[in-house]
Amino acid sequence: MSDDSKSLDFKENGNANPKPNPNPNPNPNPMYSDPGLPPPIPITGSDDDYQTRLSSFSGVFDPSRMSGEGSPMMMSPWNQTTPFSNPMWERSDTIPFGEKFPQNTLIGSLVREEGHIYSLAASGGLLYTGSDSKNIRVWKNMKEFSAFKSNSGLVKAIIICGEKIFTGHQDGKIRVWKVSPKNPSIHKRSGTLPTLKDIFKASVKPRNYVQVRKNRTALWIKHSDAVSCLSLNEDQGLLYSASWDRTLKVWRISDSKCLESISAHDDAINSVVARVEGLVFTGSADGTVKVWRRELHGKGTKHVFLQTLLKQESAVTSLAVSPSGEVIYCGSSDGLVNFWEREKNLAHGGALKGHKLAVLCLAAAGSLVLSGSADKTICIWRREGEVHNCLSVLTGHNGPVKCLAVESDKESTAGDKRWVVYSGSLDKSVKVWSVSELAPDLSQMAMMQQGQGQSIEGLPQPWDASDQSFGSSSPGRSSRNRRE
Repeated sequence: MSDDSKSLDFKENGNANPKPNPNPNPNPNPMYSDPGLPPPIPITGSDDDYQTRLSSFSGVFDPSRMSGEGSPMMMSPWNQTTPFSNPMWERSDTIPFGEKFPQNTLIGSLVREEGHIYSLAASGGLLYTGSDSKNIRVWKNMKEFSAFKSNSGLVKAIIICGEKIFTGHQDGKIRVWKVSPKNPSIHKRSGTLPTLKDIFKASVKPRNYVQVRKNRTALWIKHSDAVSCLSLNEDQGLLYSASWDRTLKVWRISDSKCLESISAHDDAINSVVARVEGLVFTGSADGTVKVWRRELHGKGTKHVFLQTLLKQESAVTSLAVSPSGEVIYCGSSDGLVNFWEREKNLAHGGALKGHKLAVLCLAAAGSLVLSGSADKTICIWRREGEVHNCLSVLTGHNGPVKCLAVESDKESTAGDKRWVVYSGSLDKSVKVWSVSELAPDLSQMAMMQQGQGQSIEGLPQPWDASDQSFGSSSPGRSSRNRRE
């Protein structure tokens, strides 16, 4: 199966291109520059070209706080026009829900007109953004804090482990950066995976070469195509990398050694998620989600294949696991989010239908799961028992939503658990949202409005109201081979 058969192609922005939206947004949100915008932080380095192909990153983010205070680099005015006459995040005086009514709100936007945003990571009050400009920018309190350049093309994945930052790149390399203990704004490159020492040592033995394409071989410790995603198992000190070369590699963080290379799929791998229980999930453009488990093998450990959770025609683009580890979510190019429940031996629990185009990224926090899509929206789902209800459809991006990051909101209380959500888009912006786990879902919003004799036309309804499957899920509902 060729990469082109499952990989989708955004000709304008270098990302997946599902079939065109039959109802494009006729009135996209404009953006306005902050006149007080400071000059860009200078970055040195050379540029190089990159290929375009479908990929996505879903990682585990540090739930530490990121303040929403301070002046954002780019603000989204509250009075902007949107696809809906009454946006979910805008307080409406015609709906007297009360001062303590939980809401999902837009805090602001971070924009540097230099590249499409492909990766995000948040930790310790800092937000890291990666783009196809080769820049990795660091934000603090919604202001640009620092920046460093990789000189290696598109930054497809970022993950944080203590004072180390790992970045996955289009050139097939994983770069390691270290934060200065004296000045957190300084990031120095400390190495590359695999290390030059390991490459030299392995290259002298012919048995260390494997065939990666017709008439081409490469060292088994190296990725031969773009590194599309990274995941971390901090308890075991392991880093997982997956690539368009169809392999999953396991790295020991302490000495940067590649421990394993697994030929995991028949097409490009777009997402990997590792859990502390020793389970690893991979999703691929070949339409499958596979489960792997780390087991004792002689004096060491080895990852063995357990089962295939999903096999479909549509490419798998993203994965996420709930904080409890009990629910596994999978986003696909058909616009659906399938999920499985561990307490039921990974039985298929249903599918969430909330997008018109491909789901490109997922993130989970508390009882929430968030899905970002090529349709430029973010759906917020809340799990209640065996059912997921859609709380909000966040709009505002002018391009596909490529990546998500979540961390705890400082405004959280025992009675209102809130999260700060970062969404990165191919419109070159990162939007910052405050999201509540207690916000009413779409059906409750409609009932509240109707109960007050008001029209529900202002509520987000991407599908016709007669489509009862939108915004909810039912146990056992299958999406296999389903098309939108």
